[in-house]
Amino acid sequence: MNPNTTINRRDFIRATTLAAAGVALGVAELQAAQAGGKKIPWGVQLYSLRDQCKTDLPGMLKVVSDTGFKGVEFAGYHWRSAKELRKMLDDNGIVACGTHTPYETVVGDKLKDTIEFNKTIGNKFLIVPSMNARTKQDWLDKAKLFNDLADKVKPEGMYVGYHEHAPDFKKIEGETPWDIFFGNTKPEVIMQLDVSNCSDGGSDPVAILKKYPGRTRSIHMKAHGAGPEAVIGEDKLNWPEIFAWCEGPGGTQWFVLEHETSKDPVDAVKRSFAALKKMGKV
Repeated sequence: MNPNTTINRRDFIRATTLAAAGVALGVAELQAAQAGGKKIPWGVQLYSLRDQCKTDLPGMLKVVSDTGFKGVEFAGYHWRSAKELRKMLDDNGIVACGTHTPYETVVGDKLKDTIEFNKTIGNKFLIVPSMNARTKQDWLDKAKLFNDLADKVKPEGMYVGYHEHAPDFKKIEGETPWDIFFGNTKPEVIMQLDVSNCSDGGSDPVAILKKYPGRTRSIHMKAHGAGPEAVIGEDKLNWPEIFAWCEGPGGTQWFVLEHETSKDPVDAVKRSFAALKKMGKV
């Protein structure tokens, strides 16, 4: 992969290699920590700052850190090596809480390089953001593949997962791709729901989350239904129930903020943090 390539939402990922090492808390331990008052950390999906990252990735990592977020989820590397990225993260006191890595980089011989890259940047969540699958059998085949991948990355302290888009909630052959895939993958495969995309697909994110306890190690938190500048809490989603599930049976280890539509992305990230602080979530 060429880390210098610029990527648009689905392709933004296709010029990249990703995700990482580290031993994760088990769901039971995580819930115990949360019961003791420990908050789930928040990261920023860097697609939120995609244009700014093209010209000033170090500056954007500093903005994320200075705002108060604890990590970032990569979606492209902007011509940086794994060692360079790790230094930038360390210099700003933040971590890689995930990465959107192309499907092509987790299959075949490329998986080894992807694991090594993510070991270096310190990331343990390898999230595939899109896949070509049109039939139920296609999705079943992908589920089998991800079960195998989960076993392969487990010794490295890593997880594989899938990030959904609205079409994944449109039924094919009587069932949604989301349910076909996650209904046939093992618990170690991360179910990275995007609550806004889910709503765009006509589904209730709370209902979807509740079907799969313990699977939401990472989740995209994005305002929905209130205009391009709205941040979490200013929109139409049922945030109290989403938070309650993630902080309990969902087993969430990272909340990942995404804001794709603001005319001033940096301001949107800062306003989002202020809203979360007001809600007591950071």
